[in-house]
Amino acid sequence: MTSTTAIPTIVLGGSGYVAGEFLRLIADHPHLTLGGVVSSSQAGEAVAKTFPHLAPIYTHEQFVSLEAVIDRLATAPKWLVLSAAPHGAAAQLIDKLLRAGQSTGAELVVVDASADFRFADPAAYAAVYGHEHATPALLPQFTCAVPEHLERIDTPHAAHPGCFATTMLLGIVPLAALGVADEFFVSAVTGSTGAGRTPRDTTHHPLRQSNLFAYQALKHRHDPEVRALIKAATGRDVGLSFVPHSGPFARGIHATIFLHAKERLSQAQVDEVLREYYKGSKFVRVDNEPPKMKDIAATNYAALHAVVQGDTIVVCSVADNLLKGAAGGCVQWANRLLGFAEETGLTTAPAGWL
Repeated sequence: MTSTTAIPTIVLGGSGYVAGEFLRLIADHPHLTLGGVVSSSQAGEAVAKTFPHLAPIYTHEQFVSLEAVIDRLATAPKWLVLSAAPHGAAAQLIDKLLRAGQSTGAELVVVDASADFRFADPAAYAAVYGHEHATPALLPQFTCAVPEHLERIDTPHAAHPGCFATTMLLGIVPLAALGVADEFFVSAVTGSTGAGRTPRDTTHHPLRQSNLFAYQALKHRHDPEVRALIKAATGRDVGLSFVPHSGPFARGIHATIFLHAKERLSQAQVDEVLREYYKGSKFVRVDNEPPKMKDIAATNYAALHAVVQGDTIVVCSVADNLLKGAAGGCVQWANRLLGFAEETGLTTAPAGWL
């Protein structure tokens, strides 16, 4: 797991599901090594107690405070920060780390999985999340996008869209880029891990098992995020009607995207649009059959499938919410920012029958 040339990596928000995936990915990454797992609520506790499945890898590792990792910054010239801290808290933690890095002369590269750096405009963030952005001066230092939708970025740090947003964007952006439609309708179902580790009525197993229900229909906070990211990737303003659902499974998202094409396209033409757009992608494929979540669960891959009937186009988009929709997408960005091949540490074969 360790290497003399590996880049020490700090994980923020260390006790959540996304942080657990960060830890697993770091363990398999040939150029990264764990430099500290920050959890203010569990500092001093064993990482293996929270993540028993990682006990063989992180036998003696403990959660630490932010101050403890700041004290370590002087021990290496360059650090990676992978943030799984909650919305509203991540920005302040990242700001403290960046300031500490400047003081010690350490270079920090940050990739954030929260919503704190998804909007370039602090007013847009405040409108969605109901409070002022904690560190608006940092926003110009971050670019938010699905990695497949921007060839390069000019900022030192990156942010990854939400899991629902990622799954929708994968299916929408290629068609929006060509102006195939000006409005998209999405019905998507997510697993319970997307709602975080703390049990609630919408995530507690007795209520979620054998159950399916919609929530925040047409007013989910990902709606403005997705529209903004579509415009950033394509230059086009589009309409979006989004209905999210909670499903009776742990991980994965299945999004069904509907649109009426302004000009009729054949099945072959739509397939070609999708395949051409993602022809260089390591992680997005276009299938001839509708994708199944079990085929992509616990991987950083995503699958698309389109059906055409008259002027109606339906695209099914499937991704793992914790990997492609969060930790895996963040590591893709980290690989780019650090100069590694984008797929590094992300192609380990997953277990089957999850």
